[in-house]
Amino acid sequence: MADFSINEMLDMQRTLQEKYKDKWEPISPETGKNKLLWMIGEIGEVIDIIKKHGDQAASEEGGQRAHLVEELADVLMFYNDVLLCYGITADELKSAYTEKFRSNLNRW
Repeated sequence: MADFSINEMLDMQRTLQEKYKDKWEPISPETGKNKLLWMIGEIGEVIDIIKKHGDQAASEEGGQRAHLVEELADVLMFYNDVLLCYGITADELKSAYTEKFRSNLNRW
C-alpha cells in the first residue's frame, strides 16, 4: 500500500463535509474548537480500548487491533477537520513538523 498523504486525507474530509453540510456543523474557525473537543473524545475511545483490553491485545492482529485502528482513523478525521477549520495546509504542517523534529533532535 502506498503512503497516505495529508492532502489525500484533507480531500477525503472535504468530500465528507460537502456531503453532510446540512447535517454537520460547518468548517470554519468558529467551529474549530468543537472539532478539537470531538477529537479528544475519540482519543478517549482509543485509550479505553487499551485500558480495557491491554497493550498486547492492541498490538496483535484481531478484533481489538481493528477497533483501535478504526478509532485512530476517527481521531485523524477530526484532526483533518481542525486543519480545514483553520485553513492549515499540508505544506504548513510539513514545515512546522520538520522544524519541531529538528528541534527535538537537539533537545536532550
